[in-house]
Amino acid sequence: MEGAPKGLLEVGGRRILDRLVEAFHEALGALPLLIANAREAPTWRPDLRVVSDIRPGTGSLGGLYTAVLAAPAPVVCVAWDMPFVPPELIRMLAAGLDRADICIPASGGPRGLEPLCAAYGPACGPAMAKALDRGDLRAIAFHESVRVRVLSEDALTRVAGGDPDRLWFNINTTEDLLRAEGMAQ
Repeated sequence: MEGAPKGLLEVGGRRILDRLVEAFHEALGALPLLIANAREAPTWRPDLRVVSDIRPGTGSLGGLYTAVLAAPAPVVCVAWDMPFVPPELIRMLAAGLDRADICIPASGGPRGLEPLCAAYGPACGPAMAKALDRGDLRAIAFHESVRVRVLSEDALTRVAGGDPDRLWFNINTTEDLLRAEGMAQ
């Protein structure tokens, strides 16, 4: 999207950021934290607390690390270019931390997991820091150091109304935006 703030794009007549804020509020009764490095980020949703990356230049893992350290409790992280994450999934992820440090959905993606739509407990912070220190920036680089609970595709299919890939459909191109608009109808 040529550097455009993807969460500010509209899908179904609403910005993706607003869709996610509503989903978090409905799921957990709270507003999410926005991890963003753009100087203008506080103007996007003045009601949100905005936090810049604690360790800039460390990609998605750096953003997850920032969320884990900045959140007042275990945190559900969702990439802000995912317009179709429902409140039910956010609740499932949060509840999945009862016996694990990470609750992460299985996915058909290249990793077999969706780390940018998952829940992370406080024990993830030190494990993430070690991965960052050794230069391993993969979003799953620290999983071997914590207890991981994977949500099955069957559970996700029920939440997604039959199409779990819809849950983490994300906007990276103009074609994706057009497809998302069609999916929102």
